[in-house]
Amino acid sequence: MTEEATQDAAVSEDPQEIEVTDEMLDSIADTAISTLQAILQYFHVGEVTIDEYEGDEGELILDITGDNLAILIGRHGRTLDALQFLVSSITTRTIGYHYPVVIDVEGYKSRQRQKLESIARSSASRAVSQNRRMKLRPMTPYERRIIHITLRDNPDVETVSEGEGPGRHVVIIPL
Repeated sequence: MTEEATQDAAVSEDPQEIEVTDEMLDSIADTAISTLQAILQYFHVGEVTIDEYEGDEGELILDITGDNLAILIGRHGRTLDALQFLVSSITTRTIGYHYPVVIDVEGYKSRQRQKLESIARSSASRAVSQNRRMKLRPMTPYERRIIHITLRDNPDVETVSEGEGPGRHVVIIPL
């Protein structure tokens, strides 16, 4: 099957059911990396290295390392979130289907993920011990996803997202 035929087949299927081959994953990575490199030119960050690897949930993680990269993270990670959104959107449009792409800068998101996982577990524990719903602060879609993933196998709680736009948050409900 040609690459175009493979992409056409992938576009027509439910995104949750796409079976991504190694060849398709290489194409996704190449597209995401070239997009990221093109955007980074405008930040004037000098020489950077982009390492790619597969995350725990099957996402493609691109970790940028170099000197003076704080500008890429921005205040509370907002610039990094925007950068990830841009790269992910352009990659999706270019390849014709959605595949999760995470942009990280020197492990910043990894450290944030560990903090969010800790918040999720302690909030779940508090929800169960106090037998009441725990409403977390508003979070980005990526942050909410981490909370949901962290607690999905916890038999004592369930999680739901509530609210709209920037006020959307996770609620942990004891069972």
